[in-house]
Amino acid sequence: MITGRVLDETFRPSDKINRPDLEEKSMQYLYKDSDGYCFMDNDTYEQVVLSEDQISDYKNYLQENINLEILYFNGRPIGLELPTAVGLTVVQTEPGFKGDTASGGSKPATLETGLVVQVPFFIDQGDKLKIDTRTGEYMERVRE
Repeated sequence: MITGRVLDETFRPSDKINRPDLEEKSMQYLYKDSDGYCFMDNDTYEQVVLSEDQISDYKNYLQENINLEILYFNGRPIGLELPTAVGLTVVQTEPGFKGDTASGGSKPATLETGLVVQVPFFIDQGDKLKIDTRTGEYMERVRE
């Protein structure tokens, strides 16, 4: 559970397997510092720090105050589950031109977390976009 390794084991019908000590906790992402990524338990206000290795590619979707689920194994945090979509702001992209439409192609855009996604030509710097955390793809522009 901790390393994520896959093992190939054969079990007999009479073998008993103990249920793992797994727990999901609803937590809020607070900030990143030199120690890692800090999260706060929404019920107890206890804080836990996850390392860069534990966060992996999820760091591209973390915004301060976002709520998510952290998976614990034997009382130790081992992973996290993001919401299916997050709203991120475009910090850099080529400017759009009059007449560009949603069906006319795409261009790269860098978002506030450093994630680069392909977006339609009409997207401009400062636009807030809905991004699918499962695929890392642009879904739609968020109207505020």
